[in-house]
Amino acid sequence: MLLGGLRYLLPVIEAAHRHDIHVITVDYLPDNIAHKYSDEYHNVSIIDKEAVLELAQRLQIDGIMSFAVDPGVVAAAYTAEKMGLPFQCSYEAACILQDKSRFRKFLADNGFNVPNARGYSEGDDALKDIDYFNWPVIVKPVDSAGSKGVTRVDDPADLPAAIAHALDCSPSRHFIIEDFLEKEGPSMGDECFVVNGVLKYNGFYDQFFDNEAENPYAPSGEFWPSAMSKKHEQDFKDQLQRLFDLLHITTGMFNVECRVCTDGKCYLMEVSPRAGGNRLAEILNHAADVNIIEAEVCASVGLALPEIHEPNYNGYYAINVLHSDRDGIFKELRIDPDFERDHLVERDLWVRSGDAVSAFTGANQSLGTIFLRFNTREELNTFVLSPASYILVVVE
Repeated sequence: MLLGGLRYLLPVIEAAHRHDIHVITVDYLPDNIAHKYSDEYHNVSIIDKEAVLELAQRLQIDGIMSFAVDPGVVAAAYTAEKMGLPFQCSYEAACILQDKSRFRKFLADNGFNVPNARGYSEGDDALKDIDYFNWPVIVKPVDSAGSKGVTRVDDPADLPAAIAHALDCSPSRHFIIEDFLEKEGPSMGDECFVVNGVLKYNGFYDQFFDNEAENPYAPSGEFWPSAMSKKHEQDFKDQLQRLFDLLHITTGMFNVECRVCTDGKCYLMEVSPRAGGNRLAEILNHAADVNIIEAEVCASVGLALPEIHEPNYNGYYAINVLHSDRDGIFKELRIDPDFERDHLVERDLWVRSGDAVSAFTGANQSLGTIFLRFNTREELNTFVLSPASYILVVVE
């Protein structure tokens, strides 16, 4: 059973079908694209864990995933635990990892590097704590992904508006405020895979952002391999392994957001028991020699895993998240012909000329993705410094 119906699920369905696995997709949006490729669809809200469990029990499923679909992770973990199915963590661990406030407290209680943070359900309570924080701060929903509802606040007078925005984007109507951490270098992430509690695979990447976008904290691209130092990479691996030991993690994929800060410390910002959005696992299957999507499918139904080891890259890769910096009508996508010939791996455009598009505030406003390959780090860096010089979304 796959929770959700986004196009991120298509390679998962393909991998499952290669293993003769019957695929059931579930959400409340019957027109979502993944339902056209699955073997069976059921209209059930993926945030209703009891409804998901009832359906799973009735259908007698053998495995469940919420691959790259953040809202379904808790229901998937709950259903797996109740039915004794494979899953990368317990229901309790999923609840900790999926709630930014609980995760920050868990990190602090266990001696990890963590920003000064508190969670709230009422704006008035947060306004009483203005002196607790070291300004500027970040305000975000505790339970949203794709950078939705996230605001940097430099002046306490702007805090109420940021809180209202976060609450609007939070399914549970809870938000967190934390000190803004000044990063050294880019924000980073990791698409990692754990086998029997041991961290075996780390697809570390760097993120880049469009400072002209409506939400400058929503990643507009990622690239591999990360340029972070081996020292910092090992620090993150050590922290992740300790976290997985504490949470009694078993086998499966995790999406991680992390950063090295100007205080010299490495911080785990988010760790979620699912694949990342923006098709991160897909491009890693192009870029390196381990098929982590197939491994995740096998793990979910208890099949033997393919060999899992640290990735060996065959070049330098980037994802460009196509987006608009304003509301309007999509006209066309322009790619420099020489650049396209030399570097394009895959183009996946999700809109057509004449479609209404929204300003980029998060992953749900993406217009598509482009996979790119470069022979050298220098070629990659040239693109990252000015993506719009090579790829242009035209909106009227």
